[in-house]
Parts: sequence; structure tokens; C-alpha cells
Amino acid sequence: MAASVVTGVNAGGRLDRLPVGPFHYRIMWLIGAGMFLDGFDIYVAGTVLGATLHSGFSTLAQNAIFVSVTFVGMMIGAVGTGFLGDRYGRRFTYQMNLLLFGAASLAAAFAPNMTVLILLRLLIGIGLGAENVVGYSTMTEFVPAASRGRWLGLMAVFVVTGLPIASLVGWLIIPLLGWRAMFVIGGLGALVIWYMRKKLPESPRWLESVGRTDEAEALMIDIEAEAARTAPLPPVTATAPLVAAPKAGMAELFSGVLLSRLLVGCICLIVINTLLYGFITWLPTFFIKQGLSVASSFGYSLIMGLGAPIGSAIGALTADAWGRKPTIIGASALAVVMGLIYPNVSDPAFLLPVGFLLTVPIYVLVALLFAIYIPELFPTEIRLRASGICQSVGRGATIVTPFIVVWLFTNHGIAGVMALMVGLLILQIIVVALFGIEPRNRRLEDLDSTSRPGGAR
Repeated sequence: MAASVVTGVNAGGRLDRLPVGPFHYRIMWLIGAGMFLDGFDIYVAGTVLGATLHSGFSTLAQNAIFVSVTFVGMMIGAVGTGFLGDRYGRRFTYQMNLLLFGAASLAAAFAPNMTVLILLRLLIGIGLGAENVVGYSTMTEFVPAASRGRWLGLMAVFVVTGLPIASLVGWLIIPLLGWRAMFVIGGLGALVIWYMRKKLPESPRWLESVGRTDEAEALMIDIEAEAARTAPLPPVTATAPLVAAPKAGMAELFSGVLLSRLLVGCICLIVINTLLYGFITWLPTFFIKQGLSVASSFGYSLIMGLGAPIGSAIGALTADAWGRKPTIIGASALAVVMGLIYPNVSDPAFLLPVGFLLTVPIYVLVALLFAIYIPELFPTEIRLRASGICQSVGRGATIVTPFIVVWLFTNHGIAGVMALMVGLLILQIIVVALFGIEPRNRRLEDLDSTSRPGGAR
């Protein structure tokens, strides 16, 4: 039977032609504020655990469990929010996860012992993992194709800015008010953003993908009316007629083109998570072992940490101009070069600039992989589930990474650790070059069509 032409809402085409204006900035700030809290709370563990250990509230073993359950929770949250978001919508999911994160954070401030704090950290981790998936994916479905990379890259800047801010707030607050105040700040911030985001609209693309066309049309009319208040609306770009096609489901995700995209996504997130939690978070330890004092070690780490927002901003500004694949491959190659140089540097005067030049391309990859590339790989109706699986697999790598890093560093020094990182980066270059797609300047609906039977890559 021949495929039938349908006249749908065409939410994608209508969203992509909207001039950038207050609507987009409102979406960006409301989603970005939640993403910032995600980054803030991930990095707050370092400041909190030092204080709990010093006061006798926790032991080293309990601190290790605290860190581990954070990532376990993030794995659960990433997968769970994928299924909830594709079933009940983006709006329901990003509000639910932020409420969970905020309530659990406030409860953590009153934890009577470390066991309770660890259990609450599991709940916080679930909220963190969910926010990461639904935030990037929701933003993907609102912004125009021509500038999608820049908008999503800015989301990554929001997240990584949480690193220096968490360190600064901890340095100022904990000596005065204690570690519990850090959870109060995170919890209250989450609840304030949860209230502000109640007016954030549902994704019209998702509404149309699940057949709720009347709601999608009504929402598109409201969005277009808001956009028209600041600039005339251009006509919808002429495209080929919409053709009725089978909706992608979980079975299709594990076969054909979508399986290839899923494997690319999983491998890339394993690589970037290993770089972050096998190198970046171990920098103070590496510096001390390389002969620096504790004070110098943290100073060097802070300066190199400035490479996080700089690298993410570079990724955001270049993804649309250079393309996703060239930027991922280029940043990976630069990280390989600097990773080969880094173990051979012993002079502290050169250690800092070389380390900084290694940190920057790693965070270019953070912006490209977490924020931009992975959400673009999958059709709207399964975008959150597929992204959640990739995120969960990537987070799973962080469970074993510390043990591998300790063994390599003990037996082979920093050269052994960097050999692992370089090997993974080379693998990523090969996988993206051979099997990755290029989404630059392509509508999400065009990318979706290439994943259907008979579609071109």
C-alpha cells in the first residue's frame, strides 16, 4: 500500500522558522537554571564531604559510598526519565525531577546521620540524572535548526559553570554556616525554579508525535502569537509533504540505523564520562603526586577548571559553523595531542598551560556530546528514552573508572592514566568518523526520517 500524505500540525517546520526572540530566551533561562543546579550539585559533593569528614559526621568509606550512590541515582534517573518523558511529556518530567531533587536536598540538610544522608543522596542523584536528559532534549525540540548547536551548547555552559560556583559558595558558606547550608541552597533554588517553570510550555513536537494534534496546534498558535509581537513571522519553509510513517519504538532502537546511532551515543558518553571522572576530578591528586603542595595543587586545579566554561563556550559557538562531526573529531584529536605531551611535562611552569590546553578540548566535547549531538540522534517519540540509555551507560562507566585509574596510576603513573584516555579518544574519533551522522542545519524531522526503513543516512 502506498504511503499516504498527511497534513499535520508541522510543529517542527513552524518552530524552526521563528525568529529568535524573547520566547527562546525565556525557554533557555528556565531550562538553563535547572541545568545549572544540576552542575552545582554534582560538584558540591567535594566541598560537603570534606566538611562531614572533618567534623566526624562521616568516614572515608561512607564518603565513597556517597559518591557512588550519586552516580547510581543518576543512572536510574536517566533511564527512568526517558520512559516517563516519552510517555507523559517533557513538561511533566522536568517538573517532577526538579521537585524530587529540591525536596530531597532540603531533607538532606536535616539528615541525622550519614546513612540517611546517603539514602537521600540517591534520590538527589535520580533527580540530577533526569534533569540532564530532559533538559537537553527539551531544548533540542524548541530551537531553530540553523542555530540549534549554539543554543544547546549554552546549556552545557550553564552546567559546567556549577563547578567554580559550587567551589566558591562552599568556600564562603561552609566555614560560617556548616555543610548543611549547601543542601538548603540547592534545595531552595530547585523549588524556586520548579515554581517558575510551571508556565514552561510542553513540546509541540512531542504533542504532535503522540497524536495530540489539537493541543499541538493550539500551543503553536500561542507561541507564534508571542513571537509575532517582536518580529514579523517568515513563511513556513517549503518542504516535501509530510508522509505517514511508522512511529519509532523501542524495538526499532535496537535494530538498523537507530542501533548504530545508539552505539555511537553510548560509546561517546563512555569516553567523555571517563575523561571527566578519570582525569579532571583526579587533578588535585595527580598534582600532589607530581610534587606540588596541597595549596598549589588546588590552585592549579581551579585555574585549569576555568577551561570548563571556556571549552563549552567554544563548542557552543563552533558546532553550527563547523559541524558536529568535525568539531568532535577535531577536539578529540587536540586532546590526544595534549594527552601525549602532558605526562612528559615535569616543570610546574609548563604543567599548568599544557593542562589547561588539555582541559579546554575535553569541555568542547562535553558541550558537543552531552548537550548537542546525542539528543539529535533519535526520533522525537523515543528521544528521551534513547538519550537516557546513552546517559545511563556513560554514567555506568564512572562506577569502575576510579578503580582503573588508581591501578594505572599506582603501576604506571600519570602516563598510564593518559594512555587510557588517549586510547578512548582515538576510539571515539574512529566511531564518529565512520558511523556518526551530521545534524548541522538539518531539521529534527529530516534526521528522524533518515532513521526510518529506507531512509538515507
